[in-house]
Amino acid sequence: MITVTLGTNNTPATFEKIKTVLQLLNKLHLRVNDALVIRDGELLTPDRHLRPGDHVAIRPVVSRG
Repeated sequence: MITVTLGTNNTPATFEKIKTVLQLLNKLHLRVNDALVIRDGELLTPDRHLRPGDHVAIRPVVSRG
């Protein structure tokens, strides 16, 4: 089970059977460039594998211009 913290309000969610960052983003209806995926302070690319017990933070990318 992967635990995901969404946005800055720290709303936790859990997902099972998620193997990669890309699968997680698809499950959340996000495109690759819509959010940063962070595990233990490290940015993850879409091809990185997730393991059961991982805690991942999703931070939306916002353009203010």
